[in-house]
Amino acid sequence: MKLYKYHALGNDYIVIDPKGFDLELTPERVERICHRNFGFGSDGILLGPLGSGQDPFVLKIFNPDGSEAEKSGNGLRIFSRYLHDRKLVDEQPFTVHTTGGKVQARVHPGGGVVTIEMGRVSFDSRDIPVVGEPREVINDRLSIKGQEITYSAATIGNPHCILVCPDISKNQAMDLGPLLEIHENFPNRTNVQFLKVIDRQNIRIEIWERGAGYTLASGSSSSAAAAVARQQGLVDENVTVHMPGGDLKIRVTDDYFITMTGPVTKVADGILHPEIFQNRTGLD
Repeated sequence: MKLYKYHALGNDYIVIDPKGFDLELTPERVERICHRNFGFGSDGILLGPLGSGQDPFVLKIFNPDGSEAEKSGNGLRIFSRYLHDRKLVDEQPFTVHTTGGKVQARVHPGGGVVTIEMGRVSFDSRDIPVVGEPREVINDRLSIKGQEITYSAATIGNPHCILVCPDISKNQAMDLGPLLEIHENFPNRTNVQFLKVIDRQNIRIEIWERGAGYTLASGSSSSAAAAVARQQGLVDENVTVHMPGGDLKIRVTDDYFITMTGPVTKVADGILHPEIFQNRTGLD
């Protein structure tokens, strides 16, 4: 069973073509494949292409805990690079369909850089979703660890909680991220970004990713954070988002349509042996 591994700024995914995979991709198998010690190791799995006819590039995205993600910016860039490597697309724009909506993708010459039109960000509590009366979730308040926190929320096909902070750190993300991910305000759980504005063209974020944990980089997180910063008048239309894994270029239009450009690196092709699913590890 063939696997293809790529990373996008340290956020690594395994691509699996369903035509060459003989087993059902159950949550338990996803978790085992993604395990850093007992599997192939990754931040998630991209299963595709699943479509046919005029819409061949349908993609399913799995988190390392076995749950499904609606959309992933880094995952979409990786999948686009994979399609290019397999010569299923060239440098012309093409459409990828995800549970979180369709996107336009374009692989730059050489394959190392990919641009994704991620779609339009919504701050509407009904779209994200966030509990409570319908509203734009900008500078709301919630209680966590005995303190009141100001946050904004957004969706670009998947949910995000964004905290604008004077300073940010990995420790902060790992301390508050797990609690915010499962906070009762977010019925579908949420991704979490801790955002520091550097200047009008640059922001920095630390990321806690729903179903994955602390993450070096995230395309959808960068998109949501840049949109919140623009909505609050803190940045201009073109923003560089700096993350521990590297930088993404994000364009946020006046109506919050997001275009993302960033690198993809191929890591390896591999063969998955079915023995990894046997109960010899003590995990079961």
